[in-house]
Amino acid sequence: MTLTEPALAPPAVPAAHAPVPALVEQFKGGLAAPICLTWEWTYACNLSCVHCLSSSGRRDPRELTTDEIRSVIDELQRMQVFYVNVGGGEPTVRPDFWELLDYAVDHQIGVKFSTNGLRLTPERARRLAATDYVDVQISLDGATREVNDAVRGRGSYDMAVRAMENLSDAGFRDFKISVVMTRQNVGQLDDFAELADRHGAQLRITRLRPSGRGADVWDELHPTADQQRALYTWLLAHGEKVLTGDSFFHLNALGSEPLPGLNLCGAGRVVCLIDPVGDVYACPFAIHDAFKAGNIRTPGGFTRVWRDSALFADLRRPQTGGACTSCAAYDACQGGCMAAKFFTGLPLDGPDPECVKGHGAAALAAVDPAALPPQGNDHSHRTVPLGMPAVRTRRPDRLCDESPLAAFEEGTP
Repeated sequence: MTLTEPALAPPAVPAAHAPVPALVEQFKGGLAAPICLTWEWTYACNLSCVHCLSSSGRRDPRELTTDEIRSVIDELQRMQVFYVNVGGGEPTVRPDFWELLDYAVDHQIGVKFSTNGLRLTPERARRLAATDYVDVQISLDGATREVNDAVRGRGSYDMAVRAMENLSDAGFRDFKISVVMTRQNVGQLDDFAELADRHGAQLRITRLRPSGRGADVWDELHPTADQQRALYTWLLAHGEKVLTGDSFFHLNALGSEPLPGLNLCGAGRVVCLIDPVGDVYACPFAIHDAFKAGNIRTPGGFTRVWRDSALFADLRRPQTGGACTSCAAYDACQGGCMAAKFFTGLPLDGPDPECVKGHGAAALAAVDPAALPPQGNDHSHRTVPLGMPAVRTRRPDRLCDESPLAAFEEGTP
């Protein structure tokens, strides 16, 4: 898909010399296909990150088969979707992962996949470096072992750094180091940037959301008001070199200079999520029935969900800012993040819970904790040692009792 593809409901042809709507305004009405499609291929994961959006860990027996994923790739090619963000769980634990990666590239679908580095061996790194239309995103939530492993699990820092070294040694340039900003790592931004420079990588930072297991640690981990201001200042100075995925547009209310990016909530308009069982959600950070638009296994597949779902049609209509429209900063911050509001019990037309003007804190004080929306399906598992056994010695009593990777064929690096 190209950025110039017409919106779902193209406006009338403007009169001669009439101004063309700003790109962000065109995006608000939705496009014929998503620009950014996040696609989780499995819930299975060797880690138990405390802030995991999808509460990953154990594989779901209903996950899409190899043939089903191939069929969706064919559909995305017909829709002219030019790349997907593949994640999980840990997507590389699927025994068909490398086959599906090649299939997507062969069908003109670029792939950026997120990984904790589990299976990025030197051999795999060399293969990736020689493959066009593929990008790799290594997850790391601390510039030091102590900070990272407190969130992602013991040994995860060393595993991620080893994967980065393998990619760098293979000549893979500009792979991504992806960091979820927390109260513990905001002060490490310069260290993250130096780490990226050292490995020929690019830094990507995203916002912590109170979704999945992240809801349990939100109060403990989300940055303080002072850290939000420090983050805004740092992004103004370094943002041209740093990717954010438009995570921090709520910070624009801090000053007259906007952060780089679209600064738009693209949920159901230009972005969406397909989860491992084929459910389609408006946003990767809003995995909840309230934001589920359909399932790709229903007639019409993903195309019909994207173009015809009632939820997406509603999100593409002009939105009200509610009480926020009376704030002078509304045009800058757009009211903040839909998912962050929803999972903290705030109305979607209310202030962001991290509103830099303090309105979110005041609204949160009135929220009844018992009324918070429940999280989605929980695939969490008990923390297990890194490095799954190559062979199971007995059949587990139930799926994934022994290993979060149970039901996958092991032994393939």
